[in-house]
Amino acid sequence: MNQDQAEGKFQQLKGKLKETWGRLSDDDLALYEGQQDKFFGKVQEKYGVMREEAEKRIREMQKAA
Repeated sequence: MNQDQAEGKFQQLKGKLKETWGRLSDDDLALYEGQQDKFFGKVQEKYGVMREEAEKRIREMQKAA
């Protein structure tokens, strides 16, 4: 997979994240790329889901993309 394909997959994932967790801002979503601990903290803060649950849901989204 080249860089363009990887970027395309990530953009698809960001779209799915926005659909699922619409309260997350673009800045929050940008954390997923470089600072996943902070990203999952934002998910916990805004939705009250455990980190493990958020990670599981995101892994499922990545598989579907």
